[in-house]
Amino acid sequence: QVQLVESGGGLVQAGGSLRLSCAASGDTLKNYDLGWFRQAPGNARTFVAAISRSGDFRNYADSVKGRFTISRDNAKNTVYLQMDSLKSEDTAVYSCAADRRYWETNPSKNPGTYDYWGQGTQVTVSS
Repeated sequence: QVQLVESGGGLVQAGGSLRLSCAASGDTLKNYDLGWFRQAPGNARTFVAAISRSGDFRNYADSVKGRFTISRDNAKNTVYLQMDSLKSEDTAVYSCAADRRYWETNPSKNPGTYDYWGQGTQVTVSS
């Protein structure tokens, strides 16, 4: 199994940027598709971005397309979420997750698909 720890969250002004990191231990991340999800108070957990094992294929929620970029560095056993042009509605706890299943060109948008989760990191965007 794999353990995931997120970092990089914080407080940022609207229009600013943050880069989240998710470091893995216990297994090599190249064996997993990876995803980022977020959950705001009073709301359900929602999909943000996902990336295939190789990094060649990505999925994004419509709300973050053009603003967020998911990437991975398998040599560092880390997945990243670069967040630009942040909006107040991006405020949430962001969690990374690892998916044992092989989805080829379509890494999953469904949180139920993912097997391992980090504890999350808070992102707060002030307006």
